[in-house]
Amino acid sequence: MPSPFLAYIYRLQYIQRWSLMRNTHPENVAEHSFHVAVLAHALCHIAHTVYHKDVPVQDVVAAALFHDAAEVLTGDIPTPVKHHNADILHHFREIEQEAAAQLAAMIPEALRPAYVPWLEEPPASVQVWIKAADRLDAYLKCSFEVMAGNREFAVAKEQCAAALDAMDMAEVRYFLDTFAGAFEQTLDEISAARGPESVDD
Repeated sequence: MPSPFLAYIYRLQYIQRWSLMRNTHPENVAEHSFHVAVLAHALCHIAHTVYHKDVPVQDVVAAALFHDAAEVLTGDIPTPVKHHNADILHHFREIEQEAAAQLAAMIPEALRPAYVPWLEEPPASVQVWIKAADRLDAYLKCSFEVMAGNREFAVAKEQCAAALDAMDMAEVRYFLDTFAGAFEQTLDEISAARGPESVDD
């Protein structure tokens, strides 16, 4: 009987995020997972190259790819609901753990060591980078929406910025100073930075 594990992972594209808010561009969990992996990769290399830190880049990127995998079974619960009180959050964490265990049971036994560590809660040395990349992706999503004239995300953008600031990570500040501004530019503005070439219609 074929393993359904990766077929479930592909179905993350059907799980929508930000479901309580009006979106100009709906986002699914598969997109989000890819973006978090890209951002985590960037943050780790900033840490290594700019700040000369020893970081487990491969482990962080693997964990980022699967950090929301359980949502293919639980759905994406909006943050205001999940964090309404400590009791709700505790029970939701239990549901997430059960969903992760169900996914792990679908993996052929020989391959489980390659996936199970990333379906479960990663070690603290990895988790801090995932949390930073996750919050950074939320901030960039809010920036996109606000730039598109959607004030639905204005307060969320401020909250995400405050959460990133509270992490007090030099790598996050470097990313924001170096890359974030381009996320608020139009395609023409981004292209102008490359030189005199024009954007095709």
